[in-house]
Amino acid sequence: MKKLFFLFFLTISVFANGQNLYIKTYGNEKDKAIIFIHGGPSGNSTLFESTTAKKLANKGFYVIVYDRRGEGRSADPTAKFTYEEAFQDLNSIYKKYDLKKAVLLCHSFGGLVGTLYTYKYPKNVSALVLAGALFSQQETYDHILNSVKKTHYGDSKTLNKIAYVEKLDKNSAGYRKHCFDLASDDNYFKMPHPTKASKKLYADYEASLFYKTNIRNKNAPILFYQNEKQNNIDSRPFLKKIKADGIPIFAIYGKDDGIFSSAQITSIKTLVGKNHFAIIENCSHYLFVDQQKQFLSKITAWIK
Repeated sequence: MKKLFFLFFLTISVFANGQNLYIKTYGNEKDKAIIFIHGGPSGNSTLFESTTAKKLANKGFYVIVYDRRGEGRSADPTAKFTYEEAFQDLNSIYKKYDLKKAVLLCHSFGGLVGTLYTYKYPKNVSALVLAGALFSQQETYDHILNSVKKTHYGDSKTLNKIAYVEKLDKNSAGYRKHCFDLASDDNYFKMPHPTKASKKLYADYEASLFYKTNIRNKNAPILFYQNEKQNNIDSRPFLKKIKADGIPIFAIYGKDDGIFSSAQITSIKTLVGKNHFAIIENCSHYLFVDQQKQFLSKITAWIK
């Protein structure tokens, strides 16, 4: 007999440190809690929430999605966009839902937030899942610039742009933005061969209310680089300490996620261990949409 549980969701604003956070929960609060930490700075949880949150809850989890302070639907003109601020928001969620521990499911820049939070508050985290997550920022930027340079050999316009970017301060919002713009222009964030399922998920998202509330705060990266000293880091030393403390770390990446080099992927696989690592074929940065079935299957197997 299949396990029966009541599936419900709740939208709520948590007043934490003067900030109203957009938060929505899916599933049974008695099930294992998973907090999804979105990318950015300037990101939000709309794509994950629209396409994946409820389906993950259906696997027997209590899924919590939220937008960080000043990002997405959590508007706040006074937000500083520091890691410490992000930690305060996470702690307010733990307090609101009376969570002793939770799994942190971290996407893209959310991987840095989740890693540093776990390092500082290890007792709050039952497992850390890196999903297409950043962990060595400068290596990512170097890989983007070098790979685009090779692809556009002889293309003076693109090469001149790369030369301009390489002269910028590497600890600046402009450097980060131009690197990711180059990656986006070369479709580094898109799966090479969209499937029928992925096409439908993206189309449904773009026709949904979630897409209409896909708010991007352009000032977020600028303020992050202005206010946060740890703005271009390698989080692998933190991950090694987290692992040594006995907290399980899992890593799942798309094989066609163009922002990571093969050396980076090998290094994270070695760090977490082969049984805690997965690479998904025909899949890029938004792996929970590109190959949702495989993504959910792997997360469930690990966390259950």
